[in-house]
Amino acid sequence: MEQIYLDDKGIIEYGAAWEAQKELFGRLKAERDCGGRLVLCEHPNVYTLGVHGKSDNMLIDGDMLKKIGASLWRTDRGGDITFHGYGQLVAYPIFDLQRLGMGLRDYIFRLEEAVIATIAHWGIEGERSDGATGVWCRVGASLDKICAIGVKASGFVTMHGLALNVATDLKYFTYINPCGFTDRGVTSIEKMCGRSVAMDDVKKCFVSQMERIFGVVISSPVR
Repeated sequence: MEQIYLDDKGIIEYGAAWEAQKELFGRLKAERDCGGRLVLCEHPNVYTLGVHGKSDNMLIDGDMLKKIGASLWRTDRGGDITFHGYGQLVAYPIFDLQRLGMGLRDYIFRLEEAVIATIAHWGIEGERSDGATGVWCRVGASLDKICAIGVKASGFVTMHGLALNVATDLKYFTYINPCGFTDRGVTSIEKMCGRSVAMDDVKKCFVSQMERIFGVVISSPVR
């Protein structure tokens, strides 16, 4: 089994995490010394816009951004606009797909599968939606997103990743058209199961499911 090294950065500013990703991405492309790194973190309130995202999916101006204590970054990942904030598990897999023996489509499918399996631990049924990357939950007649996915790949190495709402303040999604959608909602693990959920428990479950679904060993590097 390929080795993936785990790096839990706790709460980290988006810009610092992006720089760390780029460093790990470049190193893995150059050295090809393992299956990759899995970076886990939470970000202070921030909106990120994908390389092909539409600016008008941000519904507020710079003054309002400051008022709500958030910032906006245009990134080089796929997807449109999304929100990252406290209570959200963000995962950045810096994976060598060539070593792992899979293409980009299979990689994204497995990311979705790991999230679906993770939220099932809390009795939540997640599903895919045709033409819309990520994981969704049916809430009455609504299809609500619980996990956004946006990635970049070059030379068979990935970066960026996914954002799973655990105990996220969902009001921040009302200031955007999440992932470009105007007819769908957003939800979280806590909202779906109606009780508090510990972030550490979600992290452990997610890492375990990533190991199983990707067929890898994930462990912290020896210091």
